[in-house]
Amino acid sequence: MLREVLAETLERIADTEDRLRLVTVTGVDTSSDLSRATVYLSTLGEPETAALEEVRAELQAAIGSQVRMKRTPRLYFAADPAVKHGTRVEEILRRVQVVEENHVTESDD
Repeated sequence: MLREVLAETLERIADTEDRLRLVTVTGVDTSSDLSRATVYLSTLGEPETAALEEVRAELQAAIGSQVRMKRTPRLYFAADPAVKHGTRVEEILRRVQVVEENHVTESDD
């Protein structure tokens, strides 16, 4: 539920905040006491981090108004490690493909 609220709110904010246009919420983990929530994002560079810090209160307010919780968790932002791993796997597969293509070309000669 938190992921959906944050994703919708970020999408709306991105209409006016260019630094957040390419940011996608990929997941949210909360602490057991719900005092903090780590929001995982597809892209998280320096400009995006600064923009997220500026809109943190707005995001927390959206959670407070749309999700029934005893308390609104403090939001922390992190790059989704799965995105980084996926990019690394794609890079390895591209290298393997190039090696295979070179091998096929050499055996044709």
